[in-house]
Amino acid sequence: MPLLVDAVLAQGVLRDTAQPRLAVDDGLVLRPWQGRDAASVRTAFGCPDIQRWHVRRLDTLEEADEWIGQWVDCWDAETAASWAVVDGDDEPLGQVGLRDISLAQGSAALSYWVTPAARGQAVAARSVEALSAWAFGAIGFNRLNIHHSTTNTASCRVAARTGYRHEGTLRQAIMHADGWHDWHIHGRLHTDT
Repeated sequence: MPLLVDAVLAQGVLRDTAQPRLAVDDGLVLRPWQGRDAASVRTAFGCPDIQRWHVRRLDTLEEADEWIGQWVDCWDAETAASWAVVDGDDEPLGQVGLRDISLAQGSAALSYWVTPAARGQAVAARSVEALSAWAFGAIGFNRLNIHHSTTNTASCRVAARTGYRHEGTLRQAIMHADGWHDWHIHGRLHTDT
């Protein structure tokens, strides 16, 4: 059945090229996850804050390998993408990614986490800004959004710091281990940059 509007982004805009390395600043780089990152990923998901907001834990290196491996498939399917945020020693400090990618609408949701040792250095905000610039500029997304529990004040600060406007609250939008949470929705358009 024919659509009345063309897709904002053509199929293949992601999968037809290798997932890029993106320079952030001051030695931070966003790069695709690698198998050798499994121990760092498992350690990160041992953090209670990361477990709380991302509603998962990884108990084994095999689970961490699976978590890393899924991102290759997601990139090829053009449904999601994830980058390791690494320092000058190529050690993972966190994660930033695009979820719920819609090529038809030219939209995606951002996700991010930072290891406890790297907090307080604006790693999340700097990474979100770099990924947003690439997504809007190089790929042509129209809209990116950030959604988070209303009790996740750190995520709210990242959204505000990176120009994602608070657009509203969805009631009981996500189940966390301690029950239902309301979600803040923040959005940014390519014209906001």
